[in-house]
Amino acid sequence: MRNFREFEAGPDPFGRPWHVRFKWLQTAISLRHSDSVDVKFLMTDGTVETEKTISMQHRDLLELSRSNGTPMTDAWCSRLAMLHLKYLVESGEDMEKNLVYVSPKELAGYDARIRHWEAEQVRAKRGAA
Repeated sequence: MRNFREFEAGPDPFGRPWHVRFKWLQTAISLRHSDSVDVKFLMTDGTVETEKTISMQHRDLLELSRSNGTPMTDAWCSRLAMLHLKYLVESGEDMEKNLVYVSPKELAGYDARIRHWEAEQVRAKRGAA
């Protein structure tokens, strides 16, 4: 989870692993007049190249950020999008779409995973000290 800029996802339902690279994060108001944060990834299985844009509603991100005290940063949004993309690849869900939306419930689940991972990192560093 550490690196949302370049990672492996999968295998997909056909057994293919995907290599994924982060391309950009933008507020979608400038792109398509949507009050959301879009994160674009480029991906390849070695044969097929495609791109996916993961879209998260700004109000959902703000609510989640406020409810758990997590600052709404580019890195946090990118990690949420990365986890959703990994889910898409592994499940095969919405793989035909270039633009995919994340529900508030899914965001909350991904945020819980990020907070768990961060807590493990803190414990590991304290144990090493």
